Amino acid sequence: MVVNLRKVVLISLTFVFVFVIVAILSISLGTADIGLIKILRGIFGWVSDPVHGWTDTDRVIVFQVRLPRIILAGIVGATLSVSGVVFQAIFRNPLADPYILGISSGSAVGAILAIISGAGLSFLSIPAASFCGALLTIMLVLGIARTGFRLQTNTLLLAGVIVGSFFSAIIMFLVSITQDERLHSIIFWLMGDLSLSKYSEIIIVTPFVIVGCLIIYLHAYHLNLIVTGEETALQLGVEVERVKRLLLITASLITGVVVSVSGVIGFVGLIVPHMMRMVFGSDHRLLLPVSGLFGLSFLVVADTIARIVIAPVELPVGVITAIFGAPFFIYLLRRKGV
Repeated sequence: MVVNLRKVVLISLTFVFVFVIVAILSISLGTADIGLIKILRGIFGWVSDPVHGWTDTDRVIVFQVRLPRIILAGIVGATLSVSGVVFQAIFRNPLADPYILGISSGSAVGAILAIISGAGLSFLSIPAASFCGALLTIMLVLGIARTGFRLQTNTLLLAGVIVGSFFSAIIMFLVSITQDERLHSIIFWLMGDLSLSKYSEIIIVTPFVIVGCLIIYLHAYHLNLIVTGEETALQLGVEVERVKRLLLITASLITGVVVSVSGVIGFVGLIVPHMMRMVFGSDHRLLLPVSGLFGLSFLVVADTIARIVIAPVELPVGVITAIFGAPFFIYLLRRKGV
C-alpha cells in the first residue's frame, strides 16, 4: 500500500470521528440513566436548561466520573497499541506486546514499590517508578533472549512470560506482607481499573504520551527498514542499534506511565496492531497512527462493557481485554507457528 501524508491524515481523521461517536455513546451508558439525547443536549450547550432535565447529579456523573474515565481509557488504549507496534517491529515477532513481554507487570512492581516507600506522595514518583520497572523488565527479557550479540526471537516470548510471572509473584508477595490499606485495595487496580480516573492523572500522563508517540512516529520509516532486515537497514544508513534502543526505551517509558494510572491491562498491544495491519498493511507511517487512534476507541468500548455487563457491579477492564485477547493470541500462535 502506497502511503502519503494526505492518506494518513484522512484515515486518521476518520478514526478521530469514530472515537468521538464511541465516547458520546459511552458517556450515555451506565448504571445512572442519563440517555443519549440528554448527553447531546449537554454537548450543544443546553445543560443549564431545566426543561431538558439536567440535574447537578447528571453533571457530576458526566463531567467528573464518566468523561475523565473515557479520556484516560483512550490515552491508555492508544499508548499500549503504539507500544505493541514498536515491540512487534523491533523484535520481529507478531506476538510481542507490553503485557506478554512482562513489561506491564514490571511497571506495576515499580508503582507498588513507590507506594510502599512513601514516594507515592509525589505526583510524579509513581510514573517514574513505573518507567524504571518497565525498563528493568525489557533489559531482563533482552538479556535472557540474547545469545552473544544476537537476539533469539524464538525465545523472546518465553523470556517475557518467565519475567512477567516472576514480577507477578513479587506483586502478590508485596500485597500479602504490607499493612498499607492502599496497597490491598490496589489488587483490583492490578487487573486493570479505570474507575477512579481523574483529570489530574490525564494532565500527568498526556505530555509523556504525546512526546513518546511523536518520537516513535518520527522513526516510522526506520521501523519499516528494520522489519525488512537489519542488514538492509544498515546499508541504507540507519543506525539500527541506536534506533532500537531509543524506541525500546521510549515505548517502555510511555507503557510505564500509563500502567501507573490504569493498572495492568493485557492484550491491547497485541490485538489492535494486528487488526490494523490486516486492514491497512505494514507500513509504519500509517500503521502507527491508525493503531493508536483505533486503540482509543477499542479500550473505551472494552471499559464500557466492563461498566455495564453486570451492572451495578463493575468488572476490571483487564478482564474484558483478556476475554478477547487470549483467543486472539491462540489464533495468532497457530497461524504464525511461533
